[in-house]
Amino acid sequence: MPGTANASLSWKSGTHFVARSGSGHAVTLDSVSHADHLGPSPMELLLISVAGCTAMDIVAIMGKMRERLTGLDVSIAGERAKTNPKRFTAVKVTYRLKGERLSAEKAQQAVSLSMSTYCGALASLRPDCRVTSAIEISED
Repeated sequence: MPGTANASLSWKSGTHFVARSGSGHAVTLDSVSHADHLGPSPMELLLISVAGCTAMDIVAIMGKMRERLTGLDVSIAGERAKTNPKRFTAVKVTYRLKGERLSAEKAQQAVSLSMSTYCGALASLRPDCRVTSAIEISED
């Protein structure tokens, strides 16, 4: 979506916040360091954002390539710096694509296009954050 994006955040208690996206959807955030946390942490949401952004790209790109994608699961893990700000220093994304006779070359091309050209969430990370990916394909 070109242009601007916006969101708002309301503090509820402790480290519990409710965020509302510009499109009107709500997300609960909390610190996962508390045993009774009520939602994901902001850093977890950052990983979810990158995974979701690239996944949407891959579905669209594979469709344009006329690949018969029937399923896509994404796992993402980030390594964090030991000192503040405890930013991500490395991120690994694993894509599990499912479909009929999927081309590994086309899957790699779709991932590469997403990571290098289309995913705005990923492009928003600092340039010195190393990002790697892995792809797993299975038949239906």
